Order: sequence, then structure tokens, then C-alpha cells
Amino acid sequence: MLIKEFHKDVSTTASGNGSMRIYIYHPTITGYPHAKFPGVVVFSEIYQGIGYIPDEPSKLLITTVTGPVARFARQIASQGYIVAAPSSYHEFTGPEALAYDGPGTDAGNDWKIKKTIPAYDEDAELSVTALLHMPTCNGKIGTTGMCLGGHLAYRCALDSRVSAGVCYFATDIHSHSLGLNKQDDSLQRAKDIKGELVMIFGKSDNHVPPEGRDLIRKTLHESRVDFSFYEIAGAQHAFIRDELSKGRYDAAISKVCFEMLLEVFGRRLKTDLGEPSGETLKIEDIC
Repeated sequence: MLIKEFHKDVSTTASGNGSMRIYIYHPTITGYPHAKFPGVVVFSEIYQGIGYIPDEPSKLLITTVTGPVARFARQIASQGYIVAAPSSYHEFTGPEALAYDGPGTDAGNDWKIKKTIPAYDEDAELSVTALLHMPTCNGKIGTTGMCLGGHLAYRCALDSRVSAGVCYFATDIHSHSLGLNKQDDSLQRAKDIKGELVMIFGKSDNHVPPEGRDLIRKTLHESRVDFSFYEIAGAQHAFIRDELSKGRYDAAISKVCFEMLLEVFGRRLKTDLGEPSGETLKIEDIC
């Protein structure tokens, strides 16, 4: 499926009056201008913003986020989803991408704990609303993201309008250390998740240690969230990032994880499930 790319600027108020740029990746089908598609909010890692041409940082690519996130968003859009990718650090900088280097990493890590949780949540709410207001959206919304974006996708799933979320190696959930004062309430609010959640981690991810992953899994179980939880042997942090991943990119595992994303999004966003009946699965003790 072909896609077109453009952006929307929306007003923000959570951190004072401002503006956030949302990049849109929209599927198209020739001859069907009124086709409707589900929407997916894609949250970037800490290197938010529009992409740059390697070796020519002054030449900005006006309609793309960082290379790996743009390619990820395009893959999703080409499967028949309208993708909205918000800029996370609009309070501190323009929409341009942070470089995959020391200064870029330091800035991203600094801003992620200077931004307030209400501001993060407003970004998610505005992105979901922007999708729902598009005449080509079918009214079903999913969310996904990697690293910081995995956490933001989790928080986006706290919105009852979101039917499915896929969170790749989400950081800071186990330590409730996102945002200003490093005191997020993401695990405390797990019961607010009404859609289906998929959590994906590498077993060798030192950003979210085994005890942290255990805490997330235990909390989701106790909160009766409808979720799947995957820990992949040998995978490290950022294993789906196909650019400057410092030897951690694994294309084979990334393909499997993308199929997981397509399965849950296809079932929850493309299929009209109707209203839930409340019936629960009866498990029989048979082989």
C-alpha cells in the first residue's frame, strides 16, 4: 500500500501555550479516496523530531522523524494504518531530530525528566484526537513506540479510546522515573488500560533489568490488564533500531516482533468486534 506524508501543528497548553508538530503517514489506495483506516500513534525514542541527512545536518527532511522511527512508521502505514508521530520535546526545541551521538543522547535524557507528566499525556491525547478527527479514520486507535516511546505508548493506552498498544523495551515504567521530579504514576494507573497491551523486552536489556520486568508483569496481572509479555533471548535494548544501534540491531527478531504488532492491531483495530459480552475464557485441564 502506498503512503503520503505530511504534518499537522496543534496547540498545547499543559506547559504553557505552545505548539506540537505531529507527522502523519497516511495509506492510500488508488481509486478509493474515501477509504477509512485505523489510526496508530507512534512515539519516538529520545531522539525525537524530523530527520536529517547524514553528513549534511543543515538539510532537514521536512516530513520525517528520525530514520529508524520513520521507517517503522512507514511499515505500519503501508499495512493500512494512519500513523501519527508526535514530537516529544516541543517545549524545549524545534521539531528537528536529535543526533545519535553524545550531545543528542544527553539532551534527550535531560529533557525527558524536565518535561511534566501532564504534558506527555496532553501530547498523547492531542495525537489520538487528531487521528479521530480525520475523515479517513475508522475510529479505532492503537499505539506503539520504542524506549521512551514504549513508555509513552503505555501511557497513551491509559486513554480509554485506545484499543491496543505495543510497547517495545519501555523504559522507566518499573522505576516510575519519567518526567519532572522522576515520579510518574504509570504502574499505579495500570487498571486504567482498557484495551489490549503487548509488552516486548530483550532479556539482555540492561535499561530494564529482570526484576523491573518482573514488577511490570506482576502489576499488569494484578490489575487484570489484557496483555501479552515477551522477553526475547539474546536481545538487547533498542534491538529494533536499524541505525546506529551499537551492534544491537537484530533484523530477524524485529521481524517477529512486527508480526506480533500486526496481529494485535489487525484483530483489535481492523476487525469490528462489537461490544464486549463480559464472557471470560474457560480453561480446561486437558491436553
